[in-house]
Amino acid sequence: MADALSLGFDTSAAHCAAALLQGDRVLFHRHEEMARGQAERLFPLLDEVLAAAGIGWRDLSVIGCGIGPGNFTGIRISVAAARGLSLSLGIPAIGVSVTEAAAHGLPRPCRVAVPSRTGEVIWQDFGTGQATGPQQCASHDLPPGPAPLPPAMPLAEAIARIAAARRDQPDLPRPAPIYLRPADAAPARDRGPLILS
Repeated sequence: MADALSLGFDTSAAHCAAALLQGDRVLFHRHEEMARGQAERLFPLLDEVLAAAGIGWRDLSVIGCGIGPGNFTGIRISVAAARGLSLSLGIPAIGVSVTEAAAHGLPRPCRVAVPSRTGEVIWQDFGTGQATGPQQCASHDLPPGPAPLPPAMPLAEAIARIAAARRDQPDLPRPAPIYLRPADAAPARDRGPLILS
């Protein structure tokens, strides 16, 4: 039997990125910097990645997507795309945090610090014995701990590798966004019932 095909993608920051793996081998990787337009670019990009490898959507075994933390809209784009593809293709979709992807393949213990808003980083320690999730702070305010290491591979590739490793685990949750702060936008105030005359 041929090695499983894993598609990983991420739009949680100012980029649109995707990687296609067959087993451990990277068939194709694409990373495009962009401040806006990820919603319009993601599916054409995924089509290009699959076409470059001569792969069809129905050939995929698993989908991995970046679930943040990061840009609110970007996170929702990846999560919605992965959930929709999972339903339509009948394959698992696995959410991967940006910090877990950045730490994939690094020796433990380690700390990763991914650039975020101006002067801030999203960071997390791995293998230190203290369970923590992703956190955000000014880059000069990191607490004591291991020196941050750069990712061992592109984030989309790491997402695809993690998804491939988890695809046969039972009862995997659907991808869900990770947010570290509340949304900037607030719902409209309730102005009472609308009365038509």
